[in-house]
Amino acid sequence: MAVWPAWEVREGERTTRWLHVRLAFRDGATIEALASVGEGWVCVEDVQARPALALEDLAVFADWIEGPLARACGAEPEPGEEESGGTHHREEPRRGRTQWPVVARAYRAAQERGADPVLAVMDQTGYSRRGALRLIGRTRDAGLLSPRHARR
Repeated sequence: MAVWPAWEVREGERTTRWLHVRLAFRDGATIEALASVGEGWVCVEDVQARPALALEDLAVFADWIEGPLARACGAEPEPGEEESGGTHHREEPRRGRTQWPVVARAYRAAQERGADPVLAVMDQTGYSRRGALRLIGRTRDAGLLSPRHARR
């Protein structure tokens, strides 16, 4: 995670800082945000994510950036706070075989409603398109999705 200053406004003794925040994940997903920090509060002004964040992820986004923003503003970490993040921990996404049933359900549900099943898997798992296609292939190989049609 990277945090760097955008600008600062001083009004008397009060200071409000705006900071750029960038999170990059191993699968190529990125989240960029603009956050303002004042005395005792943080406000997320703008968030751009690729692929888009699910509402659950957006709800915990502030938890992900809380510690790094505090450190960027010069605050000391709370006792027991981890070096890499705030006082809250990001829940690890399901990986490997445990994820295959989730992929199969998302894929079939999208097919039934006429939506793009690959995008549905991307939204469900947070993987890039390439990662979602690999995961769909593994789910097919496990027999949880029907085989692809033969190409002619």
